[in-house]
Amino acid sequence: MDERPRVLFVFIDGLGIGSRDPAVNPMYTGKTPALVRLLDECCVPIDAQLGVPGLPQSATGQTALLTGVNAPRKMGRHLEGFPNEALRQIICEYNLYQQLIGAGFQCTFANAYYFMDEPEDIQKYRRRSVTTVAALSGIGKVRMKDALLRNEAVYHDLTRRSLQEHGFSGPFIEPEEAARHLLALAGRHDFTLFEYFMTDRLGHRGSSEQVRAMLNELDRFMRVLLEAKKTEGMLLVVTSDHGNVEEGGHARHTVNPVPFVAQGCGDEALRREVSCLTDVAPAILRRFGIKPHAD
Repeated sequence: MDERPRVLFVFIDGLGIGSRDPAVNPMYTGKTPALVRLLDECCVPIDAQLGVPGLPQSATGQTALLTGVNAPRKMGRHLEGFPNEALRQIICEYNLYQQLIGAGFQCTFANAYYFMDEPEDIQKYRRRSVTTVAALSGIGKVRMKDALLRNEAVYHDLTRRSLQEHGFSGPFIEPEEAARHLLALAGRHDFTLFEYFMTDRLGHRGSSEQVRAMLNELDRFMRVLLEAKKTEGMLLVVTSDHGNVEEGGHARHTVNPVPFVAQGCGDEALRREVSCLTDVAPAILRRFGIKPHAD
């Protein structure tokens, strides 16, 4: 058996572990069986506050998740939205891609940047997400429109239908097909990351009907990805940066723990190593035989 690890990391923004009451938590309305099974049977709850008071936020939480550095503690607070210069420096120095590629592993960021004509265009954007900064600094590029149309990238909404309002006429796909495209990418790389942020976006400003429809699509996507654990050497990791969508009726983040799911090759050992956001990147690096940088 080939001992070379292969990790598929699915980052779901704004997904916490909350009440099982369907009146509160849209995950438990009976429309998301795969996600519920992951939450109830296959995950460990991990801390997203990291010892810093206040609601966890995306910029610091995602930096902690992808670097192992306690970004909220470094900043003195939780920072929302996009990383500032101080966080970008941490991301560029410590991100997972940087360390894995430095050790000779093949890495990719699976998300498609449809509205960029040239890879250099994204450097002009001041508001670059943590995952974008990490990919550009660690890999040196992101996947563009041509990769999406070749089915060698996945759009953030899975189906590409959010592109319709911008004049895109297809081909649209179903969530299951998006999952198969992602699995194909993961099969060609040692480490593959995909970010899904519709959970946080609609958790903030979506109607209950929009949230339920979105979660159903995500569930269909995840159902196919769970087959990845049957692939020899494949390890599926699913986690989040903070809670949000698991509590309906408000538009803010939560202090709930977030799920850490590991399914496949070496999953039990990995789950034992992780209890908070800053444990995730070091645990993955150790899976590849790399000693993590100290925080």
